[in-house]
Amino acid sequence: MKDDREAFFVVRKGDLIGVYKNLTDCQAQVGSSICDPPVSVYKGCSIPENTEKYLLSCGLKNALYSIRASDLTEELFGTLVPCPVQQLAASRGETSSEPMTKKRSQEVVWSDYGRSCTLEFDGSSKGNPGQSGAGAVLRSDDGLWTCRLREGLGVATTSVAEYRGIILGLKYALGKGFTSIRVRGDSKLVCMQIQGLWKVKNQNIASLYEETTKLKDRFLSFQIVHILRDLNSEADAQANLAVDLAEGQVQEEIDE
Repeated sequence: MKDDREAFFVVRKGDLIGVYKNLTDCQAQVGSSICDPPVSVYKGCSIPENTEKYLLSCGLKNALYSIRASDLTEELFGTLVPCPVQQLAASRGETSSEPMTKKRSQEVVWSDYGRSCTLEFDGSSKGNPGQSGAGAVLRSDDGLWTCRLREGLGVATTSVAEYRGIILGLKYALGKGFTSIRVRGDSKLVCMQIQGLWKVKNQNIASLYEETTKLKDRFLSFQIVHILRDLNSEADAQANLAVDLAEGQVQEEIDE
């Protein structure tokens, strides 16, 4: 192992892979609840330059990175070894002092956990406030299932409509038995608040924020990222169609 100043730690939690530059951030991901998804922690000696560039190309920077397990490539992290600080694994008898080969470490760290999907959400309000609708698009990771959802909301603001979009999608995903979900939306307000980076100051939004938080906590693995508007066109289309629906009316289209 090279100088520990170049060390990094790879954490697999549910369907997400996190890369950390220090043990403090790494250990924060090892939950104490029995409801937490299984965690695997490995240590590497120097993040390859190509890996840094790849993570940056995904919009991930600073000390903490995260990617989907399905995006892993064979040469991405190089050789990894079990990390001795993984107390959770030790309690299950999973630790080993022997270095793992690249292939074997990937079999352990990147194995699938539960049913995974992607959710794209959006909201539309013609007047802000005005006639509004919520839209969501769900896709299973195996590529075999896509669902487009829309809900009429009556008169509401854009922020309310966007929250209703994510709530619509999360409820549907839970109802279909998905345990891991990656959420994408062009509402910076919703994404930053759900990540805990922005405070919720609007009383009308507070109840929707709380409902969204309770729903996300029911997933074994949850990730939310903000994307540009032009990358969210399908969910936007559903939200615009929903404006013409009666309040509370929900429509769905499923491709299998």
